[in-house]
Amino acid sequence: MHQASVGFQCPECAKTGAQKVYQGTSAFAPSRPVVTMALIGVNVAVFVLAVAISGGAALRGAADTLQLKGGLIAELFERGDQYFRVPVPGSTAGGVAHGEWYRIFTSGFLHYGMLHIALNMWALYIFGRILEVAGGRWRFGAVYAVSLVAGALGAMILSPDSLTAGASGAIYGLLGALIVLHRARGIPLRDTGLITILVLNMVLSFGISGISIGGHLGGLVGGGIAGYVLYDLGARRDLPKALPWVLSAVLFVGCFVGTILVADSAAHF
Repeated sequence: MHQASVGFQCPECAKTGAQKVYQGTSAFAPSRPVVTMALIGVNVAVFVLAVAISGGAALRGAADTLQLKGGLIAELFERGDQYFRVPVPGSTAGGVAHGEWYRIFTSGFLHYGMLHIALNMWALYIFGRILEVAGGRWRFGAVYAVSLVAGALGAMILSPDSLTAGASGAIYGLLGALIVLHRARGIPLRDTGLITILVLNMVLSFGISGISIGGHLGGLVGGGIAGYVLYDLGARRDLPKALPWVLSAVLFVGCFVGTILVADSAAHF
């Protein structure tokens, strides 16, 4: 192998001059983003199920049966086929504050309408395939899981009484981790366009009503921290190899427990 201006190249390539230099996100050329495609498949399957159960309501973006049963909310009261935000005679209490902790996870796979899931799955494909191949499937899975629960925590802090659903929090986390990954690999952010993407999405998050600002911010921060732990600290040889995984697990559990505690404090016991 011969030393080149960027990395190394084979003797044949050196003779022919057949080498390429990649910048920005193209520096990570994804080939088989298995976990990313599996996540997209699960999200699409859940949406198809929602349409099969609720029909046009799910397509139009109305709160359908699956969202009422699995969306993120501190407290919700059910009586028959009706749901209420406050207790009514004969109703049963539900929500994260009443032991339905699964909503922290299921909410990340539910969407409000066709446009919502289409935009989220497109972003998941773009960001996910880069992160997965560049950092490995396990690291990508850990970043996604932390981002999902961090987004739930952010949504619960800012809007505990809103029925929140969508993969946006986790996807914002992937964007945060992707920014950290480029920094860790020494790729200038100005060559990636990621900061522009982040700014535009933040403007949309704050400018359009009905968007979970807390979910987006929580996912972004959680994913950024997880990315730093797994990609920055994980590359250091002077630290134990298990440390990034332990810290990621602590972050995941902390966000999960924090979401439950915030829901408890917001509920009308």
